[in-house]
Amino acid sequence: MESKYSCTAVVLAAGQGRRMGTDLPKQFLPLCGKPVLWYSLNCFQNSGLTDRIVLVTGKEWIGYCEEEIVQKYGLSKVKTITEGGENRYDSVYNGLKACADTEFVMIHDGARPFITDEILRRGLLGAEKTGACVIGMPSKDTVKIADQEGFIKETPQRSSVWIIQTPQVFRYSLIREAYRRIMESGTVNVTDDAMVVEQTLGTKIALAEGSYENLKVTTPDDLLKCRAIVEGTKSFR
Repeated sequence: MESKYSCTAVVLAAGQGRRMGTDLPKQFLPLCGKPVLWYSLNCFQNSGLTDRIVLVTGKEWIGYCEEEIVQKYGLSKVKTITEGGENRYDSVYNGLKACADTEFVMIHDGARPFITDEILRRGLLGAEKTGACVIGMPSKDTVKIADQEGFIKETPQRSSVWIIQTPQVFRYSLIREAYRRIMESGTVNVTDDAMVVEQTLGTKIALAEGSYENLKVTTPDDLLKCRAIVEGTKSFR
């Protein structure tokens, strides 16, 4: 599917991944012969929905990404590799500032290898509605909200609870303005990009279905699950 819009993927690969207990950051760890980061970059590379990739990584890893990932695997859509920041939101803002002449952006965590073109399509269709869409899946488990003393405060209806993933898709002008406002406020307390829009612009945000296989590599157990997925799914090889 080709997009009628210009769309840039901002892929975050600046995390240290300390919970993995490895010297190599989690997004660069080998997953069935290729770096974890390669899988999502390859999806954006082959998708007709994106025409450019901005890769955000640690300053010390820029050369590594250029030589060992972008050049090695022929990822020609990666037009810019920019330095990440101290926090995730700093890295996203740096990535957004590196975008140019684009109508939509897909902000994605490079430690989530198993996005698909169909997920990208659903996210973009959702973002057409209001300018903002997050990918996620309905929670399989009952969720409890705790109070400050460690007791259950409330139990939301499971049918209304979604586990949020990436990519999160936005009209570029909207997310750039939202980030500008929250960064200038000096009081940043967000855990995902949708929260930036919620706190600054009040824009209604669409939900689009991702996949239960759209896992985030955080611990060694996650990497084992990902290996099982790759080994059992030819489309990821």
